[in-house]
Amino acid sequence: MEESRDSYGGIGIIEFFKGKNIFITGATGFLGKVLVEKILRSTLVGKIYVLIKAKSKEEVADRLTNEIINSELFKCLREKHGKSYASFVREKLIPIAGNITEPNLGMDNDSVNVIMKEVDLIIESAACANINDRYDLLIDSNCNAPQRLMRFAKSCKNLKLFAHISTAYVNARNEGLILEEPLTMGESMRNKEDENGTGPCSFPRLDLGDELWLLTRSCASSQDESVDVTEYLRKLAQERAEFYGWDNAYQMTKAMGEMVIHEIKGDVPTLIIRPSIIESCYQDPFPGWIQGNRVIDPVIRSFGKGQLPAFLADPQVCIDIVPMDMVTNTTIAAIAKHGISMKPETSVYHVASGDKNPLKICDFFEIIHEYFVSTSFASSKHESHAIRKIKFFNNFNDLSEYTRREIWEHHQSRNNAVGTDEKIVQKQCKAKVAYAEQLCKLYEFSGFMKARFHTGNTQKLLQEMSEEELLSFEIDVTKIEWRKYFQEIHIPGLRKNVFND
Repeated sequence: MEESRDSYGGIGIIEFFKGKNIFITGATGFLGKVLVEKILRSTLVGKIYVLIKAKSKEEVADRLTNEIINSELFKCLREKHGKSYASFVREKLIPIAGNITEPNLGMDNDSVNVIMKEVDLIIESAACANINDRYDLLIDSNCNAPQRLMRFAKSCKNLKLFAHISTAYVNARNEGLILEEPLTMGESMRNKEDENGTGPCSFPRLDLGDELWLLTRSCASSQDESVDVTEYLRKLAQERAEFYGWDNAYQMTKAMGEMVIHEIKGDVPTLIIRPSIIESCYQDPFPGWIQGNRVIDPVIRSFGKGQLPAFLADPQVCIDIVPMDMVTNTTIAAIAKHGISMKPETSVYHVASGDKNPLKICDFFEIIHEYFVSTSFASSKHESHAIRKIKFFNNFNDLSEYTRREIWEHHQSRNNAVGTDEKIVQKQCKAKVAYAEQLCKLYEFSGFMKARFHTGNTQKLLQEMSEEELLSFEIDVTKIEWRKYFQEIHIPGLRKNVFND
């Protein structure tokens, strides 16, 4: 007779977190905030030391209160504890003023000593996630900061695990099934292309030290007052990413962050979580909660307002989206598993849907088209757009021509209806065409990506969890109903929490 999951006791998530002290960066961000809420609500954690960017104790206390404790996300926890909620969270959450880009993470000596002595677990969630940011800011936040934090972790006396939140898109322009394996320093798509040839690898290996040297030299040469430094460093970022085979510098610098962690970790047990495109919560703590304009949301909004007639993509390619609560639950379960074993290895988890519950781009646009046909995004009676089905292109020039024509025709008919001055209409059309083209260029990497992220480690985790753990920490992406998710959960959540309709 086969024994049930519960007879094995599962992974032991609750037991692992009981009394453990955690140090977390990025807790005011989307993922970090959901992690903190879930750990507080569902485990018997000890203290959570929260690193918050601030210059004083007063400022850090204000940010903790305004951005975390008073957040709507904590509504369920607030209801659970009632009148004792404030005292509970202030006992559990210890704000630490600091900055991941500074020596000692910007902390004072007292904070450093306390954390080095008390902490059992470090979770690095802070990052610079702006795809188009300056190269210096991306390297500082996504490469230097992880290196700095890992060196700090190696001095913590009771550390059980170092957990780093990365992205599935560190894998560059690979195709086929991408395995859950650590990245090593020097690895890039261009190296792999060269190594697959007949001769020796001649392409330069990716090295953080070389990129820092290049950045220093570039900054020095951009001191001319006629040079827009920000634009110069953004352009440099894109050039370096394309040179080594990534679609953008965010992906490349997150990859380098992984590389440096793996290179210097020594015997520190290390966990790397690689989510795909993270969007709103599916069900926990409540459906549709989201913070900020996430990756695919500008596309949804532009399409819903009738301002995105075309998209640069292969309609049969899958777009890999995963709800935030499943990312959080997978992270917590994996932390418990590897925190218990404490093996001095680097374990990688893809948190993605494409491998087990694929969503084609054509189906994604069909689902949101259905939604906006019945539920308008219009802000006035003059903006009651007739939402048309999206048209797909694999050539930017053809897309650009079609987009200009469609937007111009729409505004011409609207101009005739409401009598808007033609010069104003032309200006509006030009701006909207430019924005639509920018969106299409920005997401081109996902529109033609033929890779799938292997989720074998997550599947093992799913098999090892008890029924009770699965009820509290749902990680099974096959349970996502995509039509329900977008039409009943995600888009209504966007309109409430982000677009303020």
